[in-house]
Amino acid sequence: MQSQGLRACKSLGQNFLVVDSVGEAIIEAAALKSDDTVLEVGPGLGALTEKLAAGAGRVVAVELDGSLVSRLRKKMGAYSNVSIVHADILGQDLHSLVKDSSYKVVANIPYYITSPILRYFMRADRRPQMMIIMMQEEVAREVTARAGKMGFLAVSMRLFSNPEIILKIPAASFYPVPKVDSAVVKFNMLPAPALKIADIDGFLEMVHCGFSAPRKQLRNSLAIGLKIEAAVAESILRRADIDPGRRPGSLSLEEWSVLYRAAGGEKC
Repeated sequence: MQSQGLRACKSLGQNFLVVDSVGEAIIEAAALKSDDTVLEVGPGLGALTEKLAAGAGRVVAVELDGSLVSRLRKKMGAYSNVSIVHADILGQDLHSLVKDSSYKVVANIPYYITSPILRYFMRADRRPQMMIIMMQEEVAREVTARAGKMGFLAVSMRLFSNPEIILKIPAASFYPVPKVDSAVVKFNMLPAPALKIADIDGFLEMVHCGFSAPRKQLRNSLAIGLKIEAAVAESILRRADIDPGRRPGSLSLEEWSVLYRAAGGEKC
């Protein structure tokens, strides 16, 4: 970066990975095949892009920072299977980026867009076969939480995938050094949503309402989110055979489904 007069852009939340072994672990987890298409989000200086290009059939690398794009194109010029796209991934049409029926996502993204990125791919018409995403360790723990400790993010992720932390990364592995440690999460995507629900938006909206006050009892948290009386919320919970005194995080994915229907969602 110094030799090319580059600086990490604070406004874009840039932290570049400088420990090669982490990249190797990501490549191993991606289990690349010669006919794979990989969508890389935030290629940065291209260190991981080179490894992806060596193992995949096609790599589409989407970079927002214009000062890096021309350098990436020059660096990756020898790889005929790599396309560098100068764009914000959240504003892109996946059908135009990835023309194949199946693709994998690898991303080292700024912490502040982790949730939008996850929503973008999980809710896409053509979800990826697998995602490997680097994120803040605290968020990684939230995303991979199981029943009994799940928040809204974990519920929404487990609706579409089986997420697992495959690697923890100390802050010193990046430049500039961030204030928090990171982790790599592998999302093994499900062929279909874990619950048979036609109105996914309506279901997730109800779950979000249920987590309006996650530390309160469910009767109160649900009442706040749905803007109803606590007595009405308690009645809905009892119809779903769920103890109104439980906390939102204690519910399993299946219990949220039952509660959704009891609250007036789709019939069984």
